[in-house]
Amino acid sequence: MLDPVDVFNVFKAHRGDAIVTAQGTAGRHWGDISDKPSRDIALGGAMGHTTSAAFGLALGLPDEKVVLFDAEGSLLMNLGVIATIAGKQPKNFVHFVLDNECYATTGGQPVPNAADIDYAAMAKGAGYAAAYNFDDLEEFATSVEDIMNEDGPVMVAIKVQPEIQNLPIGLRERRVTRSRAETINDLRSELGIGA
Repeated sequence: MLDPVDVFNVFKAHRGDAIVTAQGTAGRHWGDISDKPSRDIALGGAMGHTTSAAFGLALGLPDEKVVLFDAEGSLLMNLGVIATIAGKQPKNFVHFVLDNECYATTGGQPVPNAADIDYAAMAKGAGYAAAYNFDDLEEFATSVEDIMNEDGPVMVAIKVQPEIQNLPIGLRERRVTRSRAETINDLRSELGIGA
């Protein structure tokens, strides 16, 4: 399993001007690594809906590359969305799934059948243009540039180390520096879209 910080650091060099949203316990590191916060969207607290929201962003902004770093627990709450994504074939959508094999946010409960679920195979079977699995950082590093240049939708499933949260939510370190509304307004400004 990979360290999500290493995954984000490798990805950053190939981001280009993509709009990025990162979810789950692993996704909280993206804000510390991103050098284009005006092109990052915060969807915290939307577990089960982040895939649909990022997909909607890709449909609404077809000339912008949209990248989602999803969590497998969130994706499983709305798994049918991959069929909808495949049906619409957004060429600008890259869907990463950071798979830590557990619900880390709620204490580390295991995802049922976690070791055997193949999210890339599900996406490819649903009709994604391409799908990949990675559990080796060097292999990911040598592939990510080509992946980012492919027509989507593309699924990239990556096994990552869990970062289990056991403190009550109110006692956890808050890492959000901008609200969801602020990130949306910043992106609108970046893209020259009026409110």
